[in-house]
Amino acid sequence: MANPYRQFLRLLPRRPLLVGEITATNSDGTVDVTLPDGKVVRVRGSGTVGDRVFVQDGEVRGPAPDLPTFSVSV
Repeated sequence: MANPYRQFLRLLPRRPLLVGEITATNSDGTVDVTLPDGKVVRVRGSGTVGDRVFVQDGEVRGPAPDLPTFSVSV
């Protein structure tokens, strides 16, 4: 019988899919993306300032919808 906890861990993504807004384009083919928590990450990809994008594994994966975000603190 397989370990249920290990089975559960296999369901989770290894690299999270993040969403953010492009805040700067760089001459080296990267863009700066600001995440909802305020953290800025530099990733490979292209876009224009103000675009909302999905980011995964250090690169832009595509456009993201412009939906409201909420933060829940405990």
